[in-house]
Amino acid sequence: MYQFSPKGVCSRDIKFDIVDGRITKVQFTGGCNGNLQGISKLVEGMEVEEAIKRLSGIRCGSKSTSCPDQFSKALLQFKGAGV
Repeated sequence: MYQFSPKGVCSRDIKFDIVDGRITKVQFTGGCNGNLQGISKLVEGMEVEEAIKRLSGIRCGSKSTSCPDQFSKALLQFKGAGV
C-alpha cells in the first residue's frame, strides 16, 4: 500500500495500491467522508494516467487545491518513484 500526506486540504492521509497500472484500495483519512468515499469508488480500477488527467487541478472553494487534486499529486509521485 502506498501512502501520501496531502497538503492544504482537510484529509490527512491517502493510501492506495496500484496493480497492473490500475488504482485499487483507495482510502482517505479525514476530509469530507461521503465525497471521498465517492471519489474512491469512482477511481477504483481506473488507469493511473486517466485518474491524473481527470483529477488534476480541481479546486475546493477558495483553496488552490482539493482532495482529488492531492490524490492526483500522490499518483504522480507514485509514477515518479517508478514503483
